[in-house]
Amino acid sequence: MALGNHSAVTEFILLGLSADPHVQPLLFALFLMIYLKTLLGNLILPLLITADSCLHTPIYFFLSHLSILDICFSSATVPKLLENLLSQRKIISVQGCLAQVFFVFELGGTEGCLLSVMAYDRYVAICHPLLYGQKITNKLCNGLVWGSWGLGFLDALINILPAMSLDFCKDQSIPHYSCELPSLFPLFCSDVSTNITVLRCSSLLHALVTCVLIVCSYTPIVSTILSISSSSGRSKAFSTCSSHLTAVLLFYGSAFLRYFTPTSGSPLELVFSVQYSVVTPLVNPLIYSLKNKEVKAAVRRAFGKYLQYSSSWP
Repeated sequence: MALGNHSAVTEFILLGLSADPHVQPLLFALFLMIYLKTLLGNLILPLLITADSCLHTPIYFFLSHLSILDICFSSATVPKLLENLLSQRKIISVQGCLAQVFFVFELGGTEGCLLSVMAYDRYVAICHPLLYGQKITNKLCNGLVWGSWGLGFLDALINILPAMSLDFCKDQSIPHYSCELPSLFPLFCSDVSTNITVLRCSSLLHALVTCVLIVCSYTPIVSTILSISSSSGRSKAFSTCSSHLTAVLLFYGSAFLRYFTPTSGSPLELVFSVQYSVVTPLVNPLIYSLKNKEVKAAVRRAFGKYLQYSSSWP
């Protein structure tokens, strides 16, 4: 990355979540536990999906990519947060900061696209079950997933490239635990009005398109579910969709509040960032597994195979 204009500035100070030295060890223990559980939960789900042939269906293909995405999303910010909670000098290099901005955009944008893809999958499964195998093919699944990654990359590129040509001022304190573009704007000496416009327009377009796709998918889904005469059938359909809607609301709600409200240094900005970059990757595998009978059955089968294998040893 060409960082010629930033040669006078080599690092930033991340003020983090708390300046209290007594609170920081507690925060370290909390976020370390969250990070380890995030890694464990999001590693188990794709491994289980790969190992169990009953889960070799499009929705679980999308879920395995969502788990990988959540591992990357959490790993983009939490390790640096943990390091700074134990460090006296809570710094990050300019290159590292801009890289973090890029990955937050890339992974966040990809997750938004992937959630809309999963909504479309549920629409076809519930509203057109007899045509599901014809409509949701392996080729389409691969195209939708890699298209989501590509759109996330494009969104990140559109925002990071203009920021790389700006000049930073001397005050390099960031009132945050990670580098996010809204938190960097007050540090630039250059005019950032164009950058703010690009950020809001690209984020709004990305969010609007994916949200419209989700709404357009779930409107006929709800109508179809309400028309099911069997109460057990309605309950099963609602259970299938409610987990996805919960993940959508958690992610979009906090991301929208973070990126579409003016940057003020308020503690609420930290809360919103923690919500979508730390909490959402933690709860996604729980949301999709605890309420899913197929995943529970796959866990029982895997555990049974493990016990059978263990008992065969002399």
